[in-house]
Amino acid sequence: MRESQKIAGTRRVITLRTLLLLFTGALVLLLLVVSMLISFDRFRGYVAEELEGRTRDAATAVGLSLSNAIDASDEVAVASLIDSVFDSGDYLVIEFIDHDDRIVAGRVRSLSDLGVPDWFVATVHLPRPEGTASVMQGWRWLGQVRVVGHPGNAYRDLWWVSVWLTLASLIIGVVAIIALYLLLGRLLRPLRALELQAEAIGRRDFRRRTGVRSTRELNQVTRAMNQMTNDLEQLFSGQAALIAHLRKLNNEDGLTGLASRNAFDQRLAVEVVSEEGRRPGALILLQVTGFADFNRYVGRLDADALLVRLADELKGFVARHAGSFAGRRSGAEFMVFVPGGAPADAHIWGRDLVDDLQSVCVEFSGEGNDAVAAMVVHGGVAGVADGLTVRGLFEAADGALRRAQLEGISNCELADSGAGVHHGAEDWRRLLEHALDQQNIWLWEQPAVAADDTAVLYHQVFSRLLIERSWVRGNVYAPLAERFGLMARVDLMVLKRVIQRLQDEPAITLGITLGASSVASPGFADQALELAREAGTAMQRLWIGIPEQALHYHRRQTQALVVQLRRTGARLLVDRFGVGGIPFSYLRNLSVQGLRIDSSFVHGIDQQEESRFYLESMITIAHGRGVQVLAAGVETEAEWRTLKSAGIDGATGYHLGRPAPVGQPPVGGGDATD
Repeated sequence: MRESQKIAGTRRVITLRTLLLLFTGALVLLLLVVSMLISFDRFRGYVAEELEGRTRDAATAVGLSLSNAIDASDEVAVASLIDSVFDSGDYLVIEFIDHDDRIVAGRVRSLSDLGVPDWFVATVHLPRPEGTASVMQGWRWLGQVRVVGHPGNAYRDLWWVSVWLTLASLIIGVVAIIALYLLLGRLLRPLRALELQAEAIGRRDFRRRTGVRSTRELNQVTRAMNQMTNDLEQLFSGQAALIAHLRKLNNEDGLTGLASRNAFDQRLAVEVVSEEGRRPGALILLQVTGFADFNRYVGRLDADALLVRLADELKGFVARHAGSFAGRRSGAEFMVFVPGGAPADAHIWGRDLVDDLQSVCVEFSGEGNDAVAAMVVHGGVAGVADGLTVRGLFEAADGALRRAQLEGISNCELADSGAGVHHGAEDWRRLLEHALDQQNIWLWEQPAVAADDTAVLYHQVFSRLLIERSWVRGNVYAPLAERFGLMARVDLMVLKRVIQRLQDEPAITLGITLGASSVASPGFADQALELAREAGTAMQRLWIGIPEQALHYHRRQTQALVVQLRRTGARLLVDRFGVGGIPFSYLRNLSVQGLRIDSSFVHGIDQQEESRFYLESMITIAHGRGVQVLAAGVETEAEWRTLKSAGIDGATGYHLGRPAPVGQPPVGGGDATD
């Protein structure tokens, strides 16, 4: 809201081009008006003088005619002379007055029907000149002639001169303003480019450069702005590279790029132990027997190459199983966690993975050496069970791994970890499709609390599906929906209901997170954008989270969707930040307003100095780009204090507020507790 008010306020401020145009145009107009008034006044004086002269001349001519040519005592002759002169129409009064002040003969006309507007006559107000001449007969004075000039022609001349002066001034003024507009546009073109560049810098977008050339001063400002943009971009790139390096050192195995042992254990703890993040899943432990002999025989370089190839196979497996993650324990020992899957399904996937890894080992082993050829891949699978700790899960999987090694051949065994019986993959597909067909979905909300503990930034929306009369949480069914390509249907259903809620309750602000596979699903973007456009201004109160994994696997589609959603007014954030394994520099090309730290980084952060340093550095960079930083999975007061001291803007978690249902379940179901 503050951002939109700021933009609206900026638009109300007059531009430099408009100001210069108004000032210069007003000056041109003033000069034209003054010039027109001066010209008009001079012409008015000229007309008045000419009218006065004609009046005096007429009086003299009539007086001489009466004195010499006509007998002034003959009233008929006098009247005829006066009539002939008066009928010319240039006079108001012509009179012959004798020595007794008696009007012997004369004509008078009223001042009307001048052919010009009355307001013009009242404004100009020409004088009515009067001329007199004596009439003599010899030395005897007979009287005088009085003539009053008619200003009608003078008014008409002044009127048309005024009209032409006004038209000429308007034409000159319009031409001058158009020429000035074009000239200012040419001269000030760099300013518009600089304005756009400054706005981009304000959004922490350092890609825009200004190449328009103009005056010397503007060229210097342009060069300075471009240089500043280059420096800021290099500074951000350097900071982002440093943060990416720190994250890699802290969370990744330096050789394979898989999660380090500590990072894997940290994330696994959220999946198994955390009250908020706990969900079904299975742990797969993998070990290459004979790798030590292979290392001694071929050397470290070839051994490292084998480990990298094995890691590539594991990364491919993770990409095919939504929400899963892999790590390296030590040497040729690896671990993979698959969320949402039944142990029996995980056992099948584990066998396929062992076969793939065994094929890589055979490829590297070659022939001619028994020790090298003896490399064998074994696996152990254990399912998550209620009350099972991370250590207990590892022990169960490790026991299954040892049993597989007793077989001698490449094999994968399933541990009896006490995990409950879960549906198989095909059963889950059928149950999820049925729930979606029936639209058996229930929304829950959890507050995102600001760092000052006094305000709720928005309410994060979660969904639950009715599966066999039980409401199943999203963190349970989401990996399966991602795996079966059903997540887009879930997201569209949730988006539609969330928009309806925003329209029904104008005072609330909500947030949702899309599935990583949804952005790449055919038709999802078009349907989501159609819903967003129909929502209108309600979209301004919606936070839409895009998982960082989507940027990793579907960057082009994700960036296009973000651009379109921003145009609807929605606010975008990168969700599950930190687990995508991609460089932090993507913020340079992605217009988002927030990041939400994954709960695996938050869990126990008060006891992890490396994670705190990484978090503080990342928050500094994000704030430098105007991006808010939130956190997920805050479950203790110590975690919350640590996050606030690092500069976090807000967070969600059971410590700050548990999810609560929105209304009653749409259909009858089972347990609705969280």
